[in-house]
Amino acid sequence: MEEARPIRGQILDLLAQRGMREPCYAGLLDLTIGLFEERGLGADYYGYHNVTHELEVAYVALLAAGAAADGVGARDLAHIYMAALLHDFDPAKSVDKPHEEEVLRFVDGDARVRRMMAEAGADPRAVRALILATAYPMDAAAGRRLGDGLAWAGAGEAARLRGMGRYLSVADRVAGYAMGGPARGMELAKMNAHALAWRPSVIVRRAVEYFEQLLGPEAPVSNAVLGRLPGRMRRNFFATVQRFMEIRQKEISVQEGHVHGSLRLVPCIEGAAARRDPAFEAAVRDIHAELPRPLRFGDARFAESLADPRTIVTTLRVGGRSGEIVGFAKGGPLEGYELRPGIDDENLGLGNTVFLEPLALKVGYWGIRGGSEMRHMFVMQASSMGYEYLTSFALRDVIEGRVGREGAEFVARFDPERWDYYRIRI
Repeated sequence: MEEARPIRGQILDLLAQRGMREPCYAGLLDLTIGLFEERGLGADYYGYHNVTHELEVAYVALLAAGAAADGVGARDLAHIYMAALLHDFDPAKSVDKPHEEEVLRFVDGDARVRRMMAEAGADPRAVRALILATAYPMDAAAGRRLGDGLAWAGAGEAARLRGMGRYLSVADRVAGYAMGGPARGMELAKMNAHALAWRPSVIVRRAVEYFEQLLGPEAPVSNAVLGRLPGRMRRNFFATVQRFMEIRQKEISVQEGHVHGSLRLVPCIEGAAARRDPAFEAAVRDIHAELPRPLRFGDARFAESLADPRTIVTTLRVGGRSGEIVGFAKGGPLEGYELRPGIDDENLGLGNTVFLEPLALKVGYWGIRGGSEMRHMFVMQASSMGYEYLTSFALRDVIEGRVGREGAEFVARFDPERWDYYRIRI
């Protein structure tokens, strides 16, 4: 719970500033942190919808709402705060994106939550409606659920809660990006993509679409929320948006060069001498650092593993053998890796299996077949060294595509991220 504590303190300070000193507010905060931690959804959970996100949304929503001069009263603040704290708590968690129905089932059924709402004078129906309003995208089905959740309210109250819901929905989507700068924004995008099993080639494009929605059709609400945040947080958000736009332009440029033939990508096998070069190590380490955290194997002994003669390294270079390195594939004997719990590989200890670490490419170079060419060269090199099998991790749909093509078999499946461990015979 260590990473949750600093923001916990900020929320407690803000609650005091807003006059929300009743024990129920701090009690719900600690209950939420405990619930997420107990189900493995704490700060160490590599998915977007973890406890850190939940607390950031509560902080940003309360910060902006309390700064508003538009008649947001104490009871409204209680509704916003409680909905923000609970909006993503899906106990089943079969996928990273929460199911609002499961969230509401928990809220309705937990006596502690109901008691704290009563102590705050909050209307559970209003809290439920605000949680439903955070669904994104607000498609037809989500809209019907929200309408059903407001059936109890008169026309005026329903319209008012819809307005608060739009505000909370935007606060939900800007919170993490306002709390940190571009580096934090990229990490959030990777977390979201990893947990939703998106291919790396779509991360930046979808992030740009996400920001364009916030700053286009939803600009009136987004501007109202951002305008109520401190200048530092507004700068964080817009610096992140600008950085993603720049990366997207780089992606388009790379793809254009590849299509027109002005950008030639060459896969290469790297020998031991090249791998001991400090410049080579620095280049591939920087690319390695761009991977989502769960995909970065062997950070602590990265240089040592590069120099190991049993390690296979193939790179993707621009133009030719001495060109810029824009990607690499790396692996070695299965016995040299500590894999995640839940994997029972029958070949472990037999010396017949090479483990391929997740492919690493610079942002902008995904999706133009460079990765598959590096992987193919890696497999060829592994075969020449006498390995009979290759194991690795990949997205579930990618492995399914290799079942018929390469005879791939699933060894272990993992949810919610659907990033599974598989084997092929070389």
